[in-house]
Amino acid sequence: MITTLRHSQPANGRASRKPVQRGASRLVTPQPLSQRLPRPSLAGLKRFAWPVLLVGLAVGLYELGERLLPYADRPIAKVSVQGELGYVSREAVQQRIAPFVEQSFFKVDLNGMRYQLEQMPWIAHVEVRRVWPDQVMVRLDEQLPIARWGGEALLNNKGQAFSPDDLSRYEHLPHLYGPKRAQQRVMQQYQMLSQMLRPLGFSISRLELRERGSWFLTTNQGIELLLGRDQVVEKMRRFTAIYQKALEQESEKIARIDLRYANGLAVAWHEPIPTATDATVAAKN
Repeated sequence: MITTLRHSQPANGRASRKPVQRGASRLVTPQPLSQRLPRPSLAGLKRFAWPVLLVGLAVGLYELGERLLPYADRPIAKVSVQGELGYVSREAVQQRIAPFVEQSFFKVDLNGMRYQLEQMPWIAHVEVRRVWPDQVMVRLDEQLPIARWGGEALLNNKGQAFSPDDLSRYEHLPHLYGPKRAQQRVMQQYQMLSQMLRPLGFSISRLELRERGSWFLTTNQGIELLLGRDQVVEKMRRFTAIYQKALEQESEKIARIDLRYANGLAVAWHEPIPTATDATVAAKN
């Protein structure tokens, strides 16, 4: 049995089309006028409003501060001076700052007060600040004298020179010498050499940096050390080793030690003091 399948075509192409509805049009609801009009942009208004608001706020705060200032700006009632003072009296400090504390709390010139205190020779550091509601706090750090610089000044531990009124009171300090503006270099060398000599029982009474750059020192025991210009630390190590092995027992006889040699040192001895017998024999001759 044979089945034949056929695809039937509509007789008329127009019959497959859907009929077009005709009649009344679709109803459209009209929108309100406020929705049909374009909405204004507020971004530009906000960018303009914020600066105006901030300026107005600043002006308002300034005016408020000006009105409240007479009530808050009190006269200075107390000046507190803090710090361990051994060379400067608190009375001298009070006299220095007396013209400034006559002003009110907010008008007192703290920078001027600090400058005046820094002009005192023994003052190393000054801190000045207000303490609400009517006080000023002054904190002072004094100079720490370590050595004399030439014959005209003292040096602190940072190598900074200062000149108190009476230098004769500090003759016991080590004497350091050197070219102008070499204070810090000489102080650093002094501190290093002092540390190296301390285990030997030596201390430095005089240290000099000469014009050609050579170093020369004298210990409190009277021994002179010629160090030259270069490799000072290495020379001091060599001196320490040789002194402990061969020279310590003869230290009282040593006058000078020259360390300017590459691999050794030279010792100059004190001349022996003649005894009474030697003097008598010399007189007879």
